[in-house]
Amino acid sequence: MKVFGEPEQGGHERVLFAQDCESGLKAIIAVHSTVLGPALGGTRFYPYDCEEDALADVLRLSRAMTRKNAAAGLDHGGGKGVIIGDPRTLKSERLLRAYGRAIESLGGGYVTAEDVGTTIADMEVIGRETRHVTGTARDIGGSGDPSPTTALGLVAAMRGTSRFLWDSSDLSGRHVAIQGVGKVGGAFARMLGALGARLTIADVNEKAVRALANELGADIADPAAIHAVECDVFAPCALGGALNPETVPELRCAAVVGSANNQLADDALATDLAARGILYVPDFIVNAGGVINLAEEVGREYQLERANRRVHAIEGTVTDLLARARETGATPLDEAIALADRRIREVGGLPAPVGH
Repeated sequence: MKVFGEPEQGGHERVLFAQDCESGLKAIIAVHSTVLGPALGGTRFYPYDCEEDALADVLRLSRAMTRKNAAAGLDHGGGKGVIIGDPRTLKSERLLRAYGRAIESLGGGYVTAEDVGTTIADMEVIGRETRHVTGTARDIGGSGDPSPTTALGLVAAMRGTSRFLWDSSDLSGRHVAIQGVGKVGGAFARMLGALGARLTIADVNEKAVRALANELGADIADPAAIHAVECDVFAPCALGGALNPETVPELRCAAVVGSANNQLADDALATDLAARGILYVPDFIVNAGGVINLAEEVGREYQLERANRRVHAIEGTVTDLLARARETGATPLDEAIALADRRIREVGGLPAPVGH
């Protein structure tokens, strides 16, 4: 597994391996870039098959966070942490505090938050050892669960896409097929339902998907086939890789706008989607609401209204991005990458203000 590399090849600034034998902690923290500011990204607690898989995941995810944070206009670079193991059996106060000390050893170069397998409560325990943590509970001044804000950003992205395709941000009557109705996908479905959209939903949790369908009057599809539902917008909100060589030819939608990370199994598929006349709005643009919300907590008093204003701005970001792609003939993915790279190039590396 290659860690070092030239900047244009995605080389990382720092990778920290942390272990605490007493608690069983085995963790990797990858700081991809601090050019725009401290690296910001969640901590994933997951039972990887091997340490190599964990390293590959944290390197990939931290690199993607650099792109996401830059494109969202945040003063943060990209980073990610992974803890190897099953959180249901391994998680303990000692383990989380040992992990917090590992974060503290980076001297503020990495700010963590919740992710798969970690919770708001975990962030509070980690925060007993380091102040470089965000996503803590609202009742103690934190930003809380980022899922609702991520869903709000997804609606904003959907409005921008609708404005570009159909000259109106009104989502009433639009048919949206949602793959995955967990914390983000479920909140997104409820928001769309309130706006009058027609919904088809799918999830591996049959009980949850039936309950939500009954609540919203939505149709239910097989999780393995929802990508092939004829609809206006397909919204992948579950695991990554939903757009792959097998599923892309089966899509019957005008656009793909979803919250899942790493939706494209290969970036080259963005060209295949464009060739089929399907508008793919890059996931790191669409799902930035959560990290925008988290960033509002870092270094200042958190204000939900301020966070929501920035999240609503995703609509304009999407509309402008799609317009630029149409003008240049590039894919929206290429334009989104260019947007992130341009901000890093133009803003990154500024000296700190006097007195800081």
